[in-house]
Amino acid sequence: MHVRLTTCRGASVVDRGGEFLGTLSGVFLHPDTGKVEGIFVAVPAGLTGTEHPFCAVEDIIHWGAVVQISGRDALAPLEDRIRLAPVIASGRTVLGQPIRTESGRALGTCKDVQFDTEKMRVEWLFPKKFFRWGVALPVTDIIEVRKDAIIIRDGMKAQAEPAVEKEPVSYEAFSEIVGQQPTRGKIAS
Repeated sequence: MHVRLTTCRGASVVDRGGEFLGTLSGVFLHPDTGKVEGIFVAVPAGLTGTEHPFCAVEDIIHWGAVVQISGRDALAPLEDRIRLAPVIASGRTVLGQPIRTESGRALGTCKDVQFDTEKMRVEWLFPKKFFRWGVALPVTDIIEVRKDAIIIRDGMKAQAEPAVEKEPVSYEAFSEIVGQQPTRGKIAS
């Protein structure tokens, strides 16, 4: 299933038995591989607080209308994931990062991503500039994810093609185009 983060943020996260654990609050994306490493779950803490523990992708059982994980014990602080420590320390994020082309043109800030819930790979970035969404960018165009920006390959220059005037197709020309005789008012068998 292909989903955008903004459409599934707030989805219920449940354990194997269906017990409600919290709501999906975000994803952690690996800046080099484009892999979704896991999700953050908003869990009520105390009377007015909320914690956002991390759940690794290996502990996600099913992703549908609700996200089902192996259990409450799969939730832990992101910093506890030793394998992800170098990625966290590098400070290179995808969401919230400015997006620029190779030539330096600002395309906006990455405010949303689309990913495949079966392969857990990011497919598209969605930049936003001020209050307007920009053109969706495929991850295949990413050159590098730096600490200060995501660098995207410069796009192909749009080439203006001369407009070609075409003759309208008439009903009489139908037989020439399709190779059948026109039938007026009758259903062809």
